[in-house]
Amino acid sequence: QVRLVESGGGLVQAGGSLRLSCVASGITFNRYNIGWFRQAPGQERKFVAGISWNGISLYSDFVEGRFTISRDNANNSASLQMNSLQSEDTANYYCAAVSKEVVEVVGTREHDYDWWGQGTQVTVSS
Repeated sequence: QVRLVESGGGLVQAGGSLRLSCVASGITFNRYNIGWFRQAPGQERKFVAGISWNGISLYSDFVEGRFTISRDNANNSASLQMNSLQSEDTANYYCAAVSKEVVEVVGTREHDYDWWGQGTQVTVSS
């Protein structure tokens, strides 16, 4: 059974930092691309950042330079370091995974991913 569990969300002041983690089980992690998405109330889920099975990262324009995605294959985990947080970053953040056999490069659309976590809430106060 595939499971993705996010953690690290919380309440932070504008300009602060948070580090989100996603721990996977039930998959051969080093063969999977990982993506982070976010969804604010009343809005669609949006791509934030992704990292391919071989370590190539991709960022959305609105987080480029502030967020850093990384992966630790030995621990079946991926992280999203978020710096210089702004109120617009307030959202529920989701981790997603897809096998490189299905999608070889980092996808930016929801349907590029097969597995999803339950999300972790990030709230940035201004």
